Amino acid sequence: MAAGGSNIAIYSAIGANLLIAVSKFIAASFTGSSAMISEGIHSMVDTGNGLLLLLGIKRSKQRPDSLHPFGYGKEVYFWSFVVSVLIFSLGGGFAIYEGIHALQDPHVIGDATWNYAVLFAAIIFESIALYLSLKTFNKSRKNSRNLISNIIKSKDAATFAVIIEDTAALVGLTIALFGVFLSQQLQNPYIDGGASVLIGLLLLVVATFLARESKHLLLGESATPETLANIEKILSENNKVKEWCVPQTMHFGPDNILLVVELDLIDNLELEEAEETMDQLRKDIKEKQPKISQVYIQTRNLTESKKAAAK
Repeated sequence: MAAGGSNIAIYSAIGANLLIAVSKFIAASFTGSSAMISEGIHSMVDTGNGLLLLLGIKRSKQRPDSLHPFGYGKEVYFWSFVVSVLIFSLGGGFAIYEGIHALQDPHVIGDATWNYAVLFAAIIFESIALYLSLKTFNKSRKNSRNLISNIIKSKDAATFAVIIEDTAALVGLTIALFGVFLSQQLQNPYIDGGASVLIGLLLLVVATFLARESKHLLLGESATPETLANIEKILSENNKVKEWCVPQTMHFGPDNILLVVELDLIDNLELEEAEETMDQLRKDIKEKQPKISQVYIQTRNLTESKKAAAK
């Protein structure tokens, strides 16, 4: 997926979260709702997270240098992991703390008009932001129906982080809405505090899932099975390639894959012809798999020929 598409999704999420956060805190100041305070903190954390993801995308575009010969593509994975930590600590931690505090010192919500107005508006804004994120994400997905599976397979950490955040925000808003409504209707302040704790637990689960996916990418996740199959197809179609080992790949960004493959060429090839074959393989792989930016091919035949020539 192009970085521009990720940026659109992130910018829309930042704008929505900032407006929602301000309105939530205003509503909380009028009603004293614990769930609304938790949701306000949640939206502020999401706003900051969006800015961090933009920073990660920008830094990932730096050109390779002597310290980072394979580029800075993994910057976006690092900042996605930082986002997951912030959701866990600031979002989930503060929401649970606020909920426990409300349970220890309960207050019945009075007029909840502000809460309802803000929550319904927030649900609309978050739904729009989630729609834009999903639209961007699904452009490069063959199977747009299985969202969880696509997120797990995706290498575009910035966009799927926004999708996860927006989804969590919608669920959190629903919990806050029911918490405020039931707390007021039943005149039971403990429901509002309990809703805040539930929002906090939701954020802990979301943060753990995002951290897990970001960790895999940081450690060096391989290309998709489809990409690996296409690489092997290219190798099999070359009549000068006899056999090969399993291609080794690593993502250095959503659209930046390193490929290392060891193979054997057919016997009795001249050294020059063998080198031309390998150059053609590199060209074919890069043309047919544009996300593979760096290709390293090693062949035992060529190595042995060079040693024999040296003697």
